[in-house]
Amino acid sequence: MSDLFQPLDDDPAYRQVANAIEFKIVGRTLRTGDALPSESDLARQFGVNRSTVREAIRELEIQGLLGRTRGEKRLRVTRPQSKRISSGVSRALALHDVTFLELWEAMMALEPAAAEHAATRRTGVHLTLLNAAREQFIQDSANTPVAVQAVVNFFKAVAEASGNQVIALSQAPLNALLAPALLELIDQVPQARARIQLAQQRIVNAIKLKKTQLARTWMEKHIRDFKRGHELVFQGN
Repeated sequence: MSDLFQPLDDDPAYRQVANAIEFKIVGRTLRTGDALPSESDLARQFGVNRSTVREAIRELEIQGLLGRTRGEKRLRVTRPQSKRISSGVSRALALHDVTFLELWEAMMALEPAAAEHAATRRTGVHLTLLNAAREQFIQDSANTPVAVQAVVNFFKAVAEASGNQVIALSQAPLNALLAPALLELIDQVPQARARIQLAQQRIVNAIKLKKTQLARTWMEKHIRDFKRGHELVFQGN
């Protein structure tokens, strides 16, 4: 059986090893559930000592790419939780000083498409989650932090109902960036709560009735409202 990895060209480092293993995972040479070669075998293949391999493995475990099942010593490829992925992406976007306009443009590209797909692919479970998020906003709209979380949950439910993993994974980090802006918008724009409630109701109804264009249209209106609300807050300051 041929080796999975090649020795490193330069003076080896744990990050080079980690990157090489990650490359095989992302490229699907190593798939979720596949066992990783032993530390000693990895050290031989990379031409490094076991401590370097051990450090690389520790980094990949932190990232959620490797793990052990209970009672098993062998490391296996794992699938990172979407929350962990979105947190890392959100942090990277924030560090690059993403503006509200950039965030809004991304949402305009993503959310209407998610709503349109959801109208054709939603299940009963998806409708339950959508209605739960909508009801949470209605009941707790006076509590701004809870209301913001309800809006985030609504967008998440729409993305999951779209049946597209790329849309769901792409949308999740945007929620973390949207939340701070929503806090100001809901607090400072008097009509914000009523308009959010109306839009959510129309979107859910369109998705339930499988009216794709109507779902897209109402989601577009909903996202445009966020921009108008942000402009009102900005002008007011």
